[in-house]
Amino acid sequence: MSNQLDRVVIIGVAGDSGCGKSTFLRRLIDLFGEEFMTVICLDDYHSLDRKGRKEAGVTALDPRANNFDLMYEQIKALKNGQAIDKPIYNHETGMLDPAERIEPNKVIVVEGLHPLFDERVRSLLDFSVYLDISDEVKINWKIQRDMAERGHTYEDVLASINARKPDFSAYIEPQREFADVVIQVLPTQLVEDKQSPLLRVRLIQKEGIDGFQPVYLFDEGSTIDWRPCGRKLTCTYPGIKMYYGPDNYYGHEVSILEIDGQFDNLEEMIYVESHLSKTGTKFYGEMTELLLKHKDYPGTNNGTGLFQVLVGLKMRESYEYITAASAKVAATV
Repeated sequence: MSNQLDRVVIIGVAGDSGCGKSTFLRRLIDLFGEEFMTVICLDDYHSLDRKGRKEAGVTALDPRANNFDLMYEQIKALKNGQAIDKPIYNHETGMLDPAERIEPNKVIVVEGLHPLFDERVRSLLDFSVYLDISDEVKINWKIQRDMAERGHTYEDVLASINARKPDFSAYIEPQREFADVVIQVLPTQLVEDKQSPLLRVRLIQKEGIDGFQPVYLFDEGSTIDWRPCGRKLTCTYPGIKMYYGPDNYYGHEVSILEIDGQFDNLEEMIYVESHLSKTGTKFYGEMTELLLKHKDYPGTNNGTGLFQVLVGLKMRESYEYITAASAKVAATV
């Protein structure tokens, strides 16, 4: 292994298309730096191009349309500090382009539909997150995007989501079980309105992972309902509601942190931040500062942005833990 790279850390970011992965990755660059982080989109491991998928009658979500052997071999090579020639899937043409050379880096993020699908690939990941968007929210987001930007009708949007649903349920959704952290985005419970833009976002954090300590609110292990409002936060109706407590998820012990509603004044996020512990921040107010840095990013004023930043901070903490541990081992050899 090369001297500059004591240990390559591999992070997996899983989820359906249009679930906020690109915003999350932009937030990660703030924490790791552009030159130290390489992102690999797993669409590049499609074994069938668009035409081939059509002929075979499979979608891109189907494992048969993807080359997991190559994915495993190449991610393993990067983790071992070796360069790879990675294929490229061209989204515009729907065809496979000539491969590109990828050098190992301090942090390699593998993102896409299947980072946690193959057991071998999964075993290479040092930290993983699954972005879990509920159907109601997914439809609302897709409507906003596709009807506004792409001129689709409501029926088109619904049909395209429903067409993907069987494969999504069979191959993508089950990966939630294997993620260290799940960011779950649900409709608000603060108001009855189904079309409300307010979101309830839950951070599902696995217990007992080496180098990862779940973030908690007030008192670790307690169950807490909190309405931070009134004098400390500028809240228009219906305000903000937070929850924290232990739970069970796919048979795993987890800690849940939840935030429902949105912030009117981002500077006041510091008040919420000061009540959270084990956030992985380096200084008081770092989480708030990271959010304020990109006020225009989607979700900045609600739990999606807050939890993306929080998970990024925990990934940085994990990275430091892993590299420190491997440096210690190297020193004793």
